[in-house]
Amino acid sequence: MSSKFPDHFLWGGAVAANQVEGAYQTDGKGLSTSDLQPQGIFGAIVPRVDGDSGIKDVAIDFYHRYPQDIALFAEMGFKCLRTSIAWTRIFPQGDEDTPNEAGLAFYDRLFDEMAKYGIQPLITLSHYEMPYGLVKRYGGWGSRKTIGFFERYARTVFERYKHKVKHWLTFNEINMSLHAPFTGVGLAEDSSKSEIYQAIHHQLVASARAVKACHEIVPDGKIGNMLLGGIVYPLSCRPEDVLETQRQNRDWLFFGDVQARGDYPAYMQRYFRENGIQIEITAEDRLALRETIDFISFSYYMSGCVTTDEQQNNAARANILNMVPNPHLASSEWGWQIDPVGLRYLLNVLYDRYQKPLFIVENGLGAKDRIEADGSINDDYRIDYLNDHLVQVAEAIDDGVEVMGYTSWGPIDLVSASKAEMSKRYGFIYVDRDDAGNGSLERHRKKSFYWYRDVIQSNGNSLKEKA
Repeated sequence: MSSKFPDHFLWGGAVAANQVEGAYQTDGKGLSTSDLQPQGIFGAIVPRVDGDSGIKDVAIDFYHRYPQDIALFAEMGFKCLRTSIAWTRIFPQGDEDTPNEAGLAFYDRLFDEMAKYGIQPLITLSHYEMPYGLVKRYGGWGSRKTIGFFERYARTVFERYKHKVKHWLTFNEINMSLHAPFTGVGLAEDSSKSEIYQAIHHQLVASARAVKACHEIVPDGKIGNMLLGGIVYPLSCRPEDVLETQRQNRDWLFFGDVQARGDYPAYMQRYFRENGIQIEITAEDRLALRETIDFISFSYYMSGCVTTDEQQNNAARANILNMVPNPHLASSEWGWQIDPVGLRYLLNVLYDRYQKPLFIVENGLGAKDRIEADGSINDDYRIDYLNDHLVQVAEAIDDGVEVMGYTSWGPIDLVSASKAEMSKRYGFIYVDRDDAGNGSLERHRKKSFYWYRDVIQSNGNSLKEKA
């Protein structure tokens, strides 16, 4: 196809510290909430002691093997790599007065390695983890004190890396706190809605304070939010279904509304009132929220449908977000519905709503890959998925949407967030490790490795539109 991607488009991939680094107690790192979820974000919370061995404790050993992995990303032509800083490497318990130098030095080395190849870092401050010390001592994001601890952490890394990192994100998929409160805000799964929304409010204030700090310390940098793009359609044209769809989309767009517009949207007042939700919002909080993000980033894997029909709602659920399946779409092995056109639709929805640049920072297909007798991995299903989604990104750009870049999720196989599996593979690079933690950790290029290299080199010209 004739490329519609701008010359400065940031092509790359995205990973997260707790899914790739391993080394979970190395160089002074403290325990994070992620370390207590060895079965993933929807698994049991397990107290940890020295000597425990969950699969994420080693993950793919990126902590020690990052030079090899960065070289492979450079071979594909990456312009950008999204990863996260593990908060517990910098402040192991979260409330220390001074940071851990060994943790800071690791990310210096990582960013320097990326700079060797001209790969720009896109750094998430908190990706599905926080210091467990803050949960034990203060109640996680349920405490206002955590706002100050997060701001100190953010200012520390902005100062340290201000010459190396120009693109930042505050919280990964911040709206997931509604579905996984321990992962998102460090609260128990049975917390009340008032408790969860109060913790979310503290997180939104902390995000705004980080935005202010970034603008002060990294004046030539940009900082955005990160949403789980859970777009849903009405299952039918019944007005009740359409209205319920609007309500469910607002459930997650609310986070973007606060972060991009600087205040709570009016529709949330009725929602809080009708659900008996009471939260404390001070005048100082409202002032802080006015510090708005520079761009919107989001993940997109699937879409779903909404109905007010209780029988259909109680039927089999399609995916982790409990969305009603769309009868017009196919699904992945994990039940996630494949909807490339939905990405174009979502890009237009977000740009129309916010009029800010957009960055697709997660998109990909989790699948079980097979190694052939000759050692090859022919993942044409992944190529088809990504090709079709990128064609729709090009269409959205042609629609007039300003898209900064695209980082595919898991360019190298990693431990999945939802269930801590290695068998759910997203990568262009195969990592020899199984769900039990067995394997050599050797890296192998898949067929999609060469396909994505060609896409980047051609700036999208090699993508194939369907007839």
